[in-house]
Amino acid sequence: MTERSESQEEGRTSLREIEKAAGRPRAAYGTDAQIVCDNLVRIYQTGDVEVQALQGLDLLVGRGEIVAVVGASGSGKSTLLNILSGLDKPTAGAVRVAGRDLMALKARDRLDYRRRAVGFIWQQTARNLLPYLTARENVMLPMSFAGTRRRQRAARAGELLDLLGVADVADRRPAQLSGGQQQRAAIATALANAPEVLFADEPTGELDSATSADVFAAMREANRELGVTVVVVTHDAAVSERVGRTIEIRDGRISTETVRPGADVADGETVVAAQSYAVLDRAGRVQLPREYIDALSLRERVLLGLESDHIGVWPGQGREAEGAQ
Repeated sequence: MTERSESQEEGRTSLREIEKAAGRPRAAYGTDAQIVCDNLVRIYQTGDVEVQALQGLDLLVGRGEIVAVVGASGSGKSTLLNILSGLDKPTAGAVRVAGRDLMALKARDRLDYRRRAVGFIWQQTARNLLPYLTARENVMLPMSFAGTRRRQRAARAGELLDLLGVADVADRRPAQLSGGQQQRAAIATALANAPEVLFADEPTGELDSATSADVFAAMREANRELGVTVVVVTHDAAVSERVGRTIEIRDGRISTETVRPGADVADGETVVAAQSYAVLDRAGRVQLPREYIDALSLRERVLLGLESDHIGVWPGQGREAEGAQ
């Protein structure tokens, strides 16, 4: 086997391993997963202190998915978002978004990637909308940077604002809009250049529950009507429970995934069946949910038992004591 073919085979093997970590087969994505993260490592150096924010993270997100990323402060979720959005680069590993190898992008290509391939919604309004422009002008601005003609800019801005339910306030400045209207105008701005992937960082973090539901409904509408893939980083349980897949990051790796494959309607509410999975990484490591660890007072080491159809995990001290009797 040649050196090149060996490298290609290693790449295929690696992708299969990522699929296992993501809990979904490649067939679920076709041949063009929108986001592929392969063994991502990100190390920050501050003086003599070294912090490993990502520790071999693997992830697949398919075209058209809405995925929520959750995790405690310091878990690595913000680092992951910065890498996917092109604001940062991993120390090691590989990452591809919308068909682009982010590790190989030069400065000009990275700018084009951020301008055309992906859109962003941040928690802070000041980061989403310019205060001296109207909602319509804010949506048109990214298109002017991309070289879109004015008539086309105006038409698309009107369509997006209408889709997101804020066409009636198109000529108001951000200070004249409610928090929910500001975020929906921000979504329209992020979608101006027809990105393939939309990233949202705590988009409902400063909103009340009712307004949060409206904003998330707007993102779902954009996903449904425009086919854009949506990745939401959130602490909002109401948001994470309304997506098809919730990914929890702990200690720089994906620890669990919650999948909601179906939904039933009861009393006008959508009730989604959920199944949580621990994620097995390529080294065979599994992070047990914190509530399981606390419930059984698991410490330091645990006893494992291989059964015909499952693996048992017991508090090591208690089982050892039983065996000694």
